[in-house]
Amino acid sequence: MSAVLEQKTFSRRQVLIAGAGVAGGFVLGIPQLANATTDSDRMIGYFVEIRADGSVVIGSNQPEIGQGVRTALPMLIAEELDIDWSMVSVRQMPLGIIKTADGFTWKYGGQGVGGSTGLTSNWEYMRQVGATARAQLIKAAAARTGVAEAECSTRPGVVVCGSLQTAIPYGDLIADASALPLPEESPPLKDVADYRVIGSRVKSVDARDIVTGRAKYGVDTVQPDMRYAVIARAPVLNASVKSFDDTETRKVPGVVDVIKIEGPEPGAPYVILASGVAVIATSTWAAMKGRQLLAIDWYESPNATDSSERFWAENREMLKGDGQVVLDDGDFAQAIGDAETVVIRQYQVPFVSHAPLEPQNCYAYVQADECHIIAPTQMPSGASRAAAAVTGLPRENIRVDMTRVGGGFGRRLTNDYVAEAAMISMQTGWPIKLQWSREDDIKNDFYRPGGLHEMQAGLDGDGKVVAWAQRLASGSKYYRRPNMPDEDLFGAELYIDDFPRRIVDNIRMEYFHNAIGLPRGSWRAPAHTANAFVVQSFLDELAHETGADPLQLRLDLYGASREIEYGGHGGPTFNPGRLAKLISFVADKIGYGNTLPDGHGIGLASHFTFGGYAAHAIQVSVVDGKLTIERIVAAIDCGLAVHPNAVEAQLQGGTIDGISTALGLEITVLDGQVQQSNFHDYPLARIAAIPSLFESYIVPFDEQPTGVGEMGIPSAAPALTNAIFAASGVRIRALPIAAQLQI
Repeated sequence: MSAVLEQKTFSRRQVLIAGAGVAGGFVLGIPQLANATTDSDRMIGYFVEIRADGSVVIGSNQPEIGQGVRTALPMLIAEELDIDWSMVSVRQMPLGIIKTADGFTWKYGGQGVGGSTGLTSNWEYMRQVGATARAQLIKAAAARTGVAEAECSTRPGVVVCGSLQTAIPYGDLIADASALPLPEESPPLKDVADYRVIGSRVKSVDARDIVTGRAKYGVDTVQPDMRYAVIARAPVLNASVKSFDDTETRKVPGVVDVIKIEGPEPGAPYVILASGVAVIATSTWAAMKGRQLLAIDWYESPNATDSSERFWAENREMLKGDGQVVLDDGDFAQAIGDAETVVIRQYQVPFVSHAPLEPQNCYAYVQADECHIIAPTQMPSGASRAAAAVTGLPRENIRVDMTRVGGGFGRRLTNDYVAEAAMISMQTGWPIKLQWSREDDIKNDFYRPGGLHEMQAGLDGDGKVVAWAQRLASGSKYYRRPNMPDEDLFGAELYIDDFPRRIVDNIRMEYFHNAIGLPRGSWRAPAHTANAFVVQSFLDELAHETGADPLQLRLDLYGASREIEYGGHGGPTFNPGRLAKLISFVADKIGYGNTLPDGHGIGLASHFTFGGYAAHAIQVSVVDGKLTIERIVAAIDCGLAVHPNAVEAQLQGGTIDGISTALGLEITVLDGQVQQSNFHDYPLARIAAIPSLFESYIVPFDEQPTGVGEMGIPSAAPALTNAIFAASGVRIRALPIAAQLQI
């Protein structure tokens, strides 16, 4: 369920309106109603409201999934508006779409977070909104004092006019500014040297609410007269309900209804994940108790014999043959044939679950001609599409409100749980709050694809890499997407412009698809998490084979700072020199090259992800098969760090997520059933696994920011496994690490 909308081209005068708000403040933004005639109708969407006391309310149009966008985007407006951050409050906006003759377009600008785009896609526009509001205040002050606009400037919260040095508070200018027409062109933006808010270490706007429990997540939703629902989903992949007996279920106090839920046909695109039976009650507990008493007979599934053992065996067999060649630069066959040394290795990356702390949930109330959705979603437009798909209602009649999200990681890019809630509400007529349990969440996920990678490299007599190949057999994330040709399935698993393309002349990439029945989806940094582990592990193996230093081998390949064409997400260019700078930085910080005690080692890794760069240096000890992470040094280059506190937090969180996943996380299948169910058998890393010696650094590069939600993950796992090899001589080629050291 895509969040793609047709974006019409509007003039500035169509996009922004200015006027007096309901409470008398100066309001700048986008009208919710195109034909608004009264102040109460002129509700502002993507907005700034300056109030009489000088305080400012800024609307945030993006879902907040913990990446800090609810603070970072308003910081852009506050900077150009020239207002103290202490005077700012932030209001969450709902989904805003407009139906036009050409389809739907955005009302408040594009809404949705994924692929680390929340900041970059709003960087210019949000600053323009702030600058426009500031220009209106200057214009009002100039008219009042009789001073030319060019002779007026601002200090935080006030306009200062000419030699009079008259400082007029913003709050005193709101009536005058509200009556002025907007300029046709955007006013100039500040120079980075003049920034006071952008790049400063401000506190996140909702940090206190989070730590005191006042923040509202989807699970906190309570609406009048709502009922609570849970679903017993098919335990076997792609099974469907044959019949069910709800006699005992209906005896549970509070249970009010039991209904069948139809899932997709095997191989068909997903609207919801699985068939099942929904239990509706006056409390979540009653619904869960009722679910335990259901007797369900399932049709046999075509995936009833799927297993992890068979999946990996099939992948190994596939790699013995020829696959789909998706990239063939230079003359790989000739170069590998002429190479002095050829190195071939295989690496296994498992399926993993998102496991957000807040399991999936959604409030839906479907009525005859409208629908209200309240959900923790990364893609509110996708929630609108999901509700429309199952209800048949026009999307303009579907209201979507976003709560704070208790963990996204790509899971909430897909709105299957919204479709489920809407289905139940439509069938019962009640407002429904659908709640998943932890077991529901881990057993019914769009898992990160698992795959077996075969790497090949040819080196000349001087140890230079002259040929490179990556061959992958995996379950593609694109499987079961609508209108997805088989020949395009590789695109979610192999990013053909990633390093070392255009650095090594002769490169081949080859893909084999394994259509296991497990659902697959985007997992934080998608294929970068797998490919970084594979590539950065292989680089270390090449260094070991040739007697080279792992750091120097990377520096020789990365080379000097330069822009290389990059057609994938995060482009249009990639600068390997930025990776060289980062990996040298973390190596220096951790003391790479120093003599360490026996059983200790340092590993390095770096990676380019969605426009940003990160590197890790990790020191470990391995004694009698026991792994201890002694120290972590992580660095990120995200261009300009708009919200440094959030950047550091994301780097730290991504590092922990990457290490946690590498240590012990894997989804396995037996007889068509997911074997893991909760944190006892899907063990996230405990606090004790992460050392107190954990340093995180922001290494600035230029004045253009990138997103940061995914950059800190990919290089963490290979830095860890490279450190394990340096400490113990044991090469980890299959994740998770688990008990591989206990030999």
